[in-house]
Amino acid sequence: MKNVAIVAGVNGVSGRAAAQYWASVPETKVYGLSRRALPLPSGIEAISVDLLQANDLKKKLRKIGNVTHIVFGAYMEKRDTAERSTVNTALLRNLLDVVEAASPSLRHVTLYQGSKAYGADLGSFKTPARENDPRLMPPNFYYDQEDLLRVRQRGKSWHWTVLRPEGTSGFGLGNPMNLGMSIAIYAVISKELGLPLRFPGTEKAYRALYQITYAKILARATVWAGLSDSAANEIFNIANGDYFRWQHVWPKIAAMFGMPVADPIPTPLAVYMADKAQVWDAIVRKYNLQPVSYDQVSSWAFADVIFGIEYDNILSTIKARQAGFHDCISTEEMFADLFTDLRRERIIPAAQKVD
Repeated sequence: MKNVAIVAGVNGVSGRAAAQYWASVPETKVYGLSRRALPLPSGIEAISVDLLQANDLKKKLRKIGNVTHIVFGAYMEKRDTAERSTVNTALLRNLLDVVEAASPSLRHVTLYQGSKAYGADLGSFKTPARENDPRLMPPNFYYDQEDLLRVRQRGKSWHWTVLRPEGTSGFGLGNPMNLGMSIAIYAVISKELGLPLRFPGTEKAYRALYQITYAKILARATVWAGLSDSAANEIFNIANGDYFRWQHVWPKIAAMFGMPVADPIPTPLAVYMADKAQVWDAIVRKYNLQPVSYDQVSSWAFADVIFGIEYDNILSTIKARQAGFHDCISTEEMFADLFTDLRRERIIPAAQKVD
């Protein structure tokens, strides 16, 4: 094989898409690492492993000695920011320790970050955010992971690239940060209950400028970064390429589900969707969907964060374009494509017309 790629966090929305796209590259072997054992697309060999357990990692990866690319999308949530930084940096360090020792063929490491690198989670920030904007006050695990790569790469033959998406959406189960899936399940349940599709955030959030990164676009950027000299040791914002306001996109999403739309009312989904497991189970039976549990298709806390952003959240993607990555998609087209995928996989019911 010309390329042997390891994708850490393969069951996440970003990791799954990246692994699937790498698998489409000729002469490429892909291994997907995750603690959870979930079905993966064809062409990806799953390895169940805990990246915090160095001995287990060595044992599981010792048969792979010719790795050329690492895609790092693994993540562990911790409430304390300092502990979050320590743990997530250890995940990356442990994987590098094992792969570097066994694979002198290593050529590239891709690391996923996000708009938290610019303080998007803290409040209104400078927009459009650019890759050379100054850092925030630590601790921030993005910075620590990035610094680890910078130090480890010195004098080595491999290079790294940091990609910063926003609001990543795509096909994925059991992922706590997947906006598109949350919208789909929210719409399906609302329709089953005879409700219109109401934006669950604030009026200000409904009208603020926002952007999203389709997991498929991020996946293409990942392969581009791994094969392009212009991406070596650089940071790039990656997004669909358009900006939008929910007030204009939300009615289009409602139409994709054959639903009327209603005015926004702040409705914390983590609260109001917490008791909807029985509704979901009934939907699965009624429409003969895949028997996927409610907790595997929903990520309400993350959706609440996104729908509560009352300020513009814009990342500049000029640097990536100048470096040679030009893939883009309109966000409306992204949602239509994602919902089509979910229907094809029988995760949500087939499209229906407005009653």
